Amino acid sequence: MRAALVACLAAALAGGAALAAADEAGAAKRKPPTRKVLFVGNNWEGTADVIALGKKAKYRRLARINIIPDRQQRMNELLLDPVRLVFYLAIRTLIGEGHDQYVDDMYSSPDGRLLVVSRPSFGDVVGIRMATGEIAWRFRVAGFRSDHMAVSPDGKHVAVSASTGNVVHVLDINTGEEVFRFPSGDSPHENVYSKDGKLIYHASIGLVYTPLDSPLFDTTKGKRFFQVVDAKTGEVLKQIDMGVKLEEAGYPGMSSAVRPMTFSPNERYVYFQVSFFHGFVEYDLKTDRVLRVANLPIAPHVRTMPRENYLLDSAHHGIAMNRKGTRLCVAGTMSDYVAIVSRKTFRYKLIEGGAKPYWVTNNLNGNRCFVSWSGSNAVSVISYKKRKEVARFDVGYHPQRMRIGEVRRDWLKSLR
Repeated sequence: MRAALVACLAAALAGGAALAAADEAGAAKRKPPTRKVLFVGNNWEGTADVIALGKKAKYRRLARINIIPDRQQRMNELLLDPVRLVFYLAIRTLIGEGHDQYVDDMYSSPDGRLLVVSRPSFGDVVGIRMATGEIAWRFRVAGFRSDHMAVSPDGKHVAVSASTGNVVHVLDINTGEEVFRFPSGDSPHENVYSKDGKLIYHASIGLVYTPLDSPLFDTTKGKRFFQVVDAKTGEVLKQIDMGVKLEEAGYPGMSSAVRPMTFSPNERYVYFQVSFFHGFVEYDLKTDRVLRVANLPIAPHVRTMPRENYLLDSAHHGIAMNRKGTRLCVAGTMSDYVAIVSRKTFRYKLIEGGAKPYWVTNNLNGNRCFVSWSGSNAVSVISYKKRKEVARFDVGYHPQRMRIGEVRRDWLKSLR
């Protein structure tokens, strides 16, 4: 009798173990609730395209999200506020090339439910529920214009530059509530979190929308700094005038305005673009000095172009580095090319095929870069290894920022 009971118990335990193993195997096979995609912000159109990633997906568009569902409400508010209306019209004329700026930057929440977008013309940041297209929260930035953003590695916070407020707001990504803010120079611009989430690298670019672009009037551009900020408290740990650093390294007359930036894999070296310069700078963050400057070609029609005709002082605007840290992908904005550059030698290969490339973002593996051709309403996929375009797809009107993010699979399924 006892032997039979023991046998039954053993069989039950074995069966339970088998069921548990089967459940684990089933769970392993189940797809995660979210899917990685590429978001492309169509600035002048007020939409964001959701692009499938991967060779099999062929970078097809999965959805298009309306970023300005509240446009009429915002316009009604502007008509009742003369000061804000003046800035709205100034943004259209001086920065938007005659167009409204509805989508500057965007990030998704980690759970794929929200798309958080900075909207320059409305001077705000909004969290949009992708499932319904409704605005979950809205945050008005200091001043009158919102700009570049960055999301913390843990996905909890988003940092957004307030162009005319000269501060950077750090917001809770799920609620839009301000966690803290930190001061910047004039026209705060680029923000990048360190991999460990402890630091924010920030840069201000000064008054890029004035006609005083001659080097003789450089001081009228205002205060322009590269800053290292404590990402937990907002304390500015380091403030650097890159124009001074460049002059000390033997490169006088260059702007202090740091534009897009990218980092070496160990984050010791930062590679950044500066206003009016066709190329980029290599800077050692440990020794605080400029190491090298990479000069890239200038198109013939740009050589004779007055600096006043540069797009918001940007000769180049967009830079990324492959995961190996061996090559850079650089957007030659005014000269209409993309350059794949050797980090070691600064030798390069140019890739043409569009107008006004304005941003660069890596794919998930870091072996390809996406480049937005803002003047051609298209995005190129460029292989770092092959140094050539391997794919291209059309997007909305005037694409600029692109970011890898998450969407809910059940939302995508509902669109079919």
